[in-house]
Amino acid sequence: MPAESRAHQSRRRRTHLLLAGAAGVAAAGALAAALPAAATAEESSARHGGGYGYNRYQDVQLLSFNDLHGNLEPPSGSSGRVTELQHDGTTKTIDAGGVEYLATHLRQAREGNKYSITAAGGDMVGASPLISGLFHDEPTIEALNKLELDVTSVGNHEFDEGAKELARLQNGGCHPTAGCYTDEEFEGADFPYLAANVLDEKTGKPILKPYWVWKKKDVKVGFIGVTLEDTPGVVSADGVKGLKFKDEVETINKYAKVLQRQGVKSIVALIHEGGAPASASYNYDCDAPGAGDGISGPIVDIAKNITPQVDALVTGHTHAAYVCTIDDPAGKPRMVTSAASFGRLYTDTTLTYDRYTGDIARTSVESANHVVTRTVAKAPDMTELISKWNTLAAPIGNRAIGYISADIPNTNTAPESPMGDLIADAQLAYGKELDPETDLALMNPGGVRAGLTYAAKGSEGDGVVTYAEGFTVQPFSNTVNLQDFTGAQLIKVLQEQVSGSNAAAPKILAPSSGLTYTLDLTKTGADRIVVDSVKLNGEAINPTATYRVATNSFLAGGGDGITTLGQGTNDLVGTDDLTALEKYLTANSSATNPIAPPTANRITVVQ
Repeated sequence: MPAESRAHQSRRRRTHLLLAGAAGVAAAGALAAALPAAATAEESSARHGGGYGYNRYQDVQLLSFNDLHGNLEPPSGSSGRVTELQHDGTTKTIDAGGVEYLATHLRQAREGNKYSITAAGGDMVGASPLISGLFHDEPTIEALNKLELDVTSVGNHEFDEGAKELARLQNGGCHPTAGCYTDEEFEGADFPYLAANVLDEKTGKPILKPYWVWKKKDVKVGFIGVTLEDTPGVVSADGVKGLKFKDEVETINKYAKVLQRQGVKSIVALIHEGGAPASASYNYDCDAPGAGDGISGPIVDIAKNITPQVDALVTGHTHAAYVCTIDDPAGKPRMVTSAASFGRLYTDTTLTYDRYTGDIARTSVESANHVVTRTVAKAPDMTELISKWNTLAAPIGNRAIGYISADIPNTNTAPESPMGDLIADAQLAYGKELDPETDLALMNPGGVRAGLTYAAKGSEGDGVVTYAEGFTVQPFSNTVNLQDFTGAQLIKVLQEQVSGSNAAAPKILAPSSGLTYTLDLTKTGADRIVVDSVKLNGEAINPTATYRVATNSFLAGGGDGITTLGQGTNDLVGTDDLTALEKYLTANSSATNPIAPPTANRITVVQ
């Protein structure tokens, strides 16, 4: 089913803020030198029925970003910084992000580029801060409309609230239970969400458009959007109920043929799957010493197998920054990009369209990531949007729920995170309220979206934890679930953190106080868990005994590849996880006796 674009100018209510300082991506001389000489100007002119003034090649600007996650305001802490590699080999950090600044940067970048497309690689919403998450991400869709986003793929987080809610974000309408938040009905996204590999189990058809074609005069560029095939493994079971997720490569290759048959030869894939760069600096040379040598992970194999008919890949999911070339199946280099996350970067790619062939002159593709610095003027329309939604959120978000004596970081680069430990302790305490026999709690690292900072973010005062800050840490509205497991199953749960689908990239669960063990990273697979070291309150785990375990609903469904957690018995479902954290902070801290960060010494690591 063709997904024809609406006329670009009529679809957009373009009100560009004309700002000085637009920067080009590539020098004209460099592009011209790289262009193929398949036809002379005379041949090209004759083919198109024009005179010698006919311009065979047209540069098309592709601006892209990914994994915004509803971060309308500048993200705090490390989430709001990027690392930049300097000419002398040193690095420096730069404050980055915030849609007020992203809008300005994108508008500046578009100046002078009549052929400009803005695309995204998924996870625009979900796991969002309070200003967006409290309102089911309607504010983010409004912001993306103002950013003049043309198209995006779905990401796994677009399914946090299920396919029906995703359809509402696309098509508009008030929330089915929360209703309308303002006196105007939510209009939905001006841009298409693409979900080529997400099928309705009953019909076998994509739940949203699989592709979309951008057109301007005689230039056509097709976009195919997919999310990672393993989306069911990283989203709650309710969010993907009734859906089937197909292989990314198989799906993109299928729709590339469809576009080709429609005469669309220039194709970009928007893929919500990514890689792990060799450097944390956004501007490192990913192709040194050779093409794609500076990146690993799932996107590498995907890129190597996607048909050469696709000219560029915009990726995401890993929150990493890279601009790489990876050879396609024909052995020709192809651009693969990712702009980190949270609106801290955007990618500016030049695609040179060949009117003679209708395809992209691949040898002339150039790309670079740019920092969304906070040194430019704020976009007034974004400031107004943020102010409107903050006013609505303030009565809830500004409420104090606890007090801390120092930063409680979310050190997701280490096996154990102080913030994760605190959440596990909160869920254990809440579990004991539900059932005094509760023994321990486990928290998945991906569910901890931020840490808590001691410095005040508003007028609340240093050390005060507001509801808005708690929401930023735990925005998913998972429930706290209790289940019974044998000791043998509990050991298997720990082993599944580092084996099977988690062998290459372990997902270490945060343990509640009293659960201790040794993680031996010199070994492989399940052997990384030193079984004899696993203890609860100083006592070895009894394989035949029954243990009452608290987790969130995501883990209780076997999420993160820890399938044994989906096999518990005697289930009991409690309140949402943020309420559990709030209850714990309220009960265990005060202005005069704030809670201290957990030491994070429950897992002993051998390296």
